[in-house]
Amino acid sequence: MSTEVIVYILTALAAVVIVLTRLRLGRGDRGAGRLQMGGGLVHLHTVAGALALVLWVVFLVADEDSAAGSEVVGIIALACWWVVVVAGLLILVRWLPTRGKHASDGQEDSWSDGPGLSILAHVGMLVGVSVFTWAYLTAVV
Repeated sequence: MSTEVIVYILTALAAVVIVLTRLRLGRGDRGAGRLQMGGGLVHLHTVAGALALVLWVVFLVADEDSAAGSEVVGIIALACWWVVVVAGLLILVRWLPTRGKHASDGQEDSWSDGPGLSILAHVGMLVGVSVFTWAYLTAVV
């Protein structure tokens, strides 16, 4: 399988992570985990993710003739992807164990029995964006 195909597959998977995170945490209820996430972090994840996705797709389908403009779009898209990764990893913090007399147990939801889905999604996003960055820097895409 070529690197270009891998980048396209990872782009589709990244879109799924952004949408599912929004659906899971953007409902206004507490969601799963031990800590409650503020709406700002979820909104940042969604907005940066949508912007990154649109710019990245524009970069991927841009003509080779417009290289200068497409390079700038690629750099901005990668910056947005890295914002998504950092926000996603911060969202993962909600699963860290809490200690203390008033600490509560973790909350479950209908999506999973623990942090497995979140870890898979957000660590996968880190790996995917690392691949995007590598592909961009080595001029594979």
